[in-house]
Amino acid sequence: MKIEQEQFNKYVKDNVFKTLNDYELIKDDEKIMIGVSGGKDSILTLHMLCQYKSESDINFSIEAVCIDEGICGYREHGIRSAKENCESLNVPLTIYSFKDEWGYNLDDIHDLYKSTCMPCGVYRRYLLNKISDSHNCDKIATGHNMDDEIQSFLMTFARNDRNKFPKFSPVLDRIHENMVPRIKPLWQLPEKDVGLWCVINNIPIHDEECPYSITSLRSDVKLYLNKLEEKQKGIKRNIFNSFKKTFRLPTKQVHLDKCEICGQPTAQSPCKACKMTREIKEKMSDL
Repeated sequence: MKIEQEQFNKYVKDNVFKTLNDYELIKDDEKIMIGVSGGKDSILTLHMLCQYKSESDINFSIEAVCIDEGICGYREHGIRSAKENCESLNVPLTIYSFKDEWGYNLDDIHDLYKSTCMPCGVYRRYLLNKISDSHNCDKIATGHNMDDEIQSFLMTFARNDRNKFPKFSPVLDRIHENMVPRIKPLWQLPEKDVGLWCVINNIPIHDEECPYSITSLRSDVKLYLNKLEEKQKGIKRNIFNSFKKTFRLPTKQVHLDKCEICGQPTAQSPCKACKMTREIKEKMSDL
């Protein structure tokens, strides 16, 4: 059993390190902010980057941020996991909430939109960038695994949103001085292997499903892909490899300005977060 665990750990490490090295996700003297939710993907990313830092010749620093959306009975467990893992690895952790920034939690606004994931995603991306930029970080490392990437691409494909095709990559370019680019060290690692790594290494994680996730298109796509994988093993990897070879579209130059309200970078002012905040406040006042 010990030998099998060591072999599996080597497989996971080799997979993640290959992505880090092949795509040069991290360079000397960079500061990396890891988005840590406390779930399996972000916790594996945290552990792998700490291991990479100690074993590679690249000199870089790491810190972490946990965004508290304000989901009662759910997020506090993730924060506990984030704290526990960051403390064990000696990684500084910043915790910041929707309530801190906007004065309300996700629970307060969950019924204002058809899918609660929409405002949550906009606000989480906004805060991840804002905090990483204020900490002078060069990149944000997220826990997106291979399954996440396939789901995102199929959703983009279904919506015919060509502008998002270039984001199918483990690394994005910096397109504005205040827009911190993302990297995805788990880009080529299947989700099932992420969960298995946490289990066999007895790593404390937050393994509950978000209560609002059932409202999202992603939930339906994920379920469909898992059913396909059950019937035909390896189909996810085939889809991933097909996308990787076929849809490597060049990144077009995007001009970003600053939001007239908050000052954060945006393609169109006011930014999505500020427009949504104005919308939410109007809806809440009507209620």
